[in-house]
Amino acid sequence: MAERSTAAVDVADNSGDEPLAAKADEATTDGTAEAQDTTGTKPQDTDGERIGSEATLPTPDLHSGHKLARRYQLEECVTRLDGFSSWRAVDEKLRRAVGVHLLPADHPRARSVLAAARSSALLGDPRFVQVLDAVEEDDLVYVVHEWLPDATELTSLLASGPMDAHDAYQLVSQVSQAMAAAHREGLAHLRLTPGAVLRSSTGQYRIRGLAVNAALRGITAEGPQRADTEAIGALLYAALTQRWPYESDAYGLTGLPKGVGLIAPDQVRAGVHRGLAELAMRALANDGATASRQEQPCTTPDELAKAVAAMPRIRPPEPAFTAPPEYQRTTYQQGSYGRPPAGPVAAQPPIVVPPAPLQSRTGKALKWAVSALLIAALGLGSWQLAETLLDHSKSSDPGDSTQTDPENGDDKPRRPAEPLHISGATEFMPSGSGIKPNEVSNTIDGDASTAWVTPRYVGYANFGNYPNRRDGSGIVVDLGSVQDVAGITAKMYRSGQKAEVLAADPGASAPSSLSDFPQRLTPLATAGNELKETLSKPVRTRYVLIHLTELPSDGTGGYRGGISEISVLK
Repeated sequence: MAERSTAAVDVADNSGDEPLAAKADEATTDGTAEAQDTTGTKPQDTDGERIGSEATLPTPDLHSGHKLARRYQLEECVTRLDGFSSWRAVDEKLRRAVGVHLLPADHPRARSVLAAARSSALLGDPRFVQVLDAVEEDDLVYVVHEWLPDATELTSLLASGPMDAHDAYQLVSQVSQAMAAAHREGLAHLRLTPGAVLRSSTGQYRIRGLAVNAALRGITAEGPQRADTEAIGALLYAALTQRWPYESDAYGLTGLPKGVGLIAPDQVRAGVHRGLAELAMRALANDGATASRQEQPCTTPDELAKAVAAMPRIRPPEPAFTAPPEYQRTTYQQGSYGRPPAGPVAAQPPIVVPPAPLQSRTGKALKWAVSALLIAALGLGSWQLAETLLDHSKSSDPGDSTQTDPENGDDKPRRPAEPLHISGATEFMPSGSGIKPNEVSNTIDGDASTAWVTPRYVGYANFGNYPNRRDGSGIVVDLGSVQDVAGITAKMYRSGQKAEVLAADPGASAPSSLSDFPQRLTPLATAGNELKETLSKPVRTRYVLIHLTELPSDGTGGYRGGISEISVLK
């Protein structure tokens, strides 16, 4: 199958019990009592729930040191709730820390958790904490996911105070774009709380528990996109005010005063960025009203991401420089130079008078000898300098046949490569059927976080071994006119793709097949995270093809690849 089904994980509860309510406020708060225990939790705790919370179902009787699949050794239990438990573990095969969710195979939500984990693993988006394994074994169901030791939970960041405008802008921008990408693949989160958002040491935000956290608790929603959008609005509201936008206290944050309803962030705290405050109100359930203007509410993560992109970019604050220490005057500048000290005068050592210079006949002879040596040395140096200048003038004589050609000389500095303007890009479709033509613009938008991504192909790396994909696929960039191309840089969506770069003839018009690209810029080889090549001699062309022939494995029996950003250099 070339395409995969990634239905939103609003999976039905297999127990037959009534599922949890999915109101908009419940999708973001999940109750007051549970959220009270979020302060001070470790970055990887499952949404801040305490070990030993009341459970309605028995949890698996496991202990530290237990090993799953002869590979994952449990280290520390961080959550035990409602029949499942979450652990910090060690992958002994790869020698790295991982997180593990455990529940009995006969748990009423076991099937839903497995389905959610496997759907989330297929997404492969680096903005989400990745699901590494989902297994049913020995009457247990367990889900293994990444563990990020250098990441900080948003709950901990907000405990120290509200964010500045730039940090809050980065939060809502990155989270809304990530959730928009997830919903395009049919995946919802439904439990997007401050405990589900992590910030890495590089300032990038990662979202954990996509689909899985909701499945573990049986949370569903009739409008998953609206629920996730309101949750992002609540995160932005909390980042601006350090208050939770509902009456109840949650996640270590104080709620709004009772009876006043939802009020704008700039009415809660002075100095809040006006544009971000209005954006938070548009994302929250507010009957379409904002703090100052009547604008349409944002009901999907994609609408919210577009609203963030339409805002003027918020720059980071200027770094604060420490004032230099006050200038200390010297004793001379203070006017005390030459004054006798106020205290008792210490005894000064006697001054030793140096002996008089040699005045004898021997001394005079020595002086003349030194002077003669200095004059001789100066004369020798002048002669050598003159000879060097003469040789240099001879070598630069225009009639000399050994002169270096200024156009081809090795010592001429090479001009640094500059990017060419790309007027457009199209998908390479030799068979006439497209893959993801609506995502092609992501490869030339200047944003490496967006990408053109292929579907998931099962069984074969060469695009599922389909006849209409025998020539692979890729992206053709149009430079607008014939240019001198000196290099190419392509950031790949995932390493391990087999790729090459080809160019059309200068006179080509709308090339569409491999035979239309006879000029080879790079050999066909397995690429890493970046495909980069500098040509020894520029190639004249208008159309450049980044050609993919084989895709890397996604670790689950499928193959998937793509291109994030393309730059052609002159």
